[in-house]
Amino acid sequence: MRPGEMLDQELTRADVDKMTGPVVLEFGAAWCGYCSGFRPYLTALLREYPHVKHIKVEDGKGKPLGRSFRVKLWPTLVFLRDGQMVAQAVRPTPDEARAGFEALAKDG
Repeated sequence: MRPGEMLDQELTRADVDKMTGPVVLEFGAAWCGYCSGFRPYLTALLREYPHVKHIKVEDGKGKPLGRSFRVKLWPTLVFLRDGQMVAQAVRPTPDEARAGFEALAKDG
């Protein structure tokens, strides 16, 4: 899977809870204007933090993974270390997203 590639199959919360290392889940939708507008900032941060695994999750009504993280607006970034949430940013500003990445770096 390439960074930022949408998943073909849906992850479960159990899958996420078993992940190791630093991970950022990006909840959104392909047609989301906010997501598209935020993409350049996220891409730049991912280049700065190449050790962070990025998983883009196509979210929508009734999607259990998004609901388990109380996702209501896109994009929502969930920062995880070893399956545990370290930070969450909803429709983040570039500074809020950077703070999430820095929180992952601090914990590692």
